Amino acid sequence: MAANILVVEDEPAIQELIAVNLEHAGHHVIRAADADRALSIVRNALPDLLLIDWMLPGTSGVALARQLRQEPRTQQIPIIMLTARAAEQDKVLGLDAGADDYVTKPFSPRELIARIKAVLRRRAPQMTDEPVDSAGLRLEPSTRRVFGNRRPLELGPTEFRLLHFLMTHAERVHSRAQLLDQVWGDHVFVEERTVDVHIRRLRKALEPTGHDRLVETVRGAGYRFSVQPV
Repeated sequence: MAANILVVEDEPAIQELIAVNLEHAGHHVIRAADADRALSIVRNALPDLLLIDWMLPGTSGVALARQLRQEPRTQQIPIIMLTARAAEQDKVLGLDAGADDYVTKPFSPRELIARIKAVLRRRAPQMTDEPVDSAGLRLEPSTRRVFGNRRPLELGPTEFRLLHFLMTHAERVHSRAQLLDQVWGDHVFVEERTVDVHIRRLRKALEPTGHDRLVETVRGAGYRFSVQPV
């Protein structure tokens, strides 16, 4: 599945090489040449993943990663560090700063894309194209199809994204605000009650096979996808 990836790299040739290969892989690329520009972009809208070069002008990539991890709004964004530093202590420093992975220059585009896919699978599974199965309910991101007990179910685009996120984060309770950020995007300004409307639509779409019961309301907290048997 296409991800919005912010590439923070000050060397134009490397930035271009990364961007071209990521776009060829189907991702949307946003570019920044320094930490200040990256922070400005992140404040406007959260990307799905950041690629941050260690050696940036002004604020270093390590300091940028550490700052992002300290702020509640950005602490869950997957981060991959890019660097020519290969020593073990440097890798430890980058990981301690909050990076999810560490790619040493020079690297092949195929390796980088594979690392991105692995990090998204681990940290943001709703951004991958891997099918999700639970209690007879199957969601296929690549074909945009949902099946309940092998029976096709009709979901709207928002309900599909909502179900994908809930299924890939099963048993976790998410508030309306969290669902708005994750499903609609934190740059979209809509009322929290909008979530309730789409939850009702999602349940109605799942009713024919009884899977609507998997989408639970947690009073005073939000919603949860519970993998109880149907």
